[in-house]
Amino acid sequence: MNRLLSRPWRRRDERGDVPGWVMVTVMTAGLVAALTAIAGPQLRNMLTTALSSVGG
Repeated sequence: MNRLLSRPWRRRDERGDVPGWVMVTVMTAGLVAALTAIAGPQLRNMLTTALSSVGG
């Protein structure tokens, strides 16, 4: 117990979790690509309509 208390606090090494972060990044990019492919034309139409109503 004394050994744990006398040891200086060390920062946890988080380099071992790189595959998890890579997986989250790839899945997020895939989700954004899928949503863009599915909803892209509708979003573009909504933006065009909104900009036309403001400019007119």
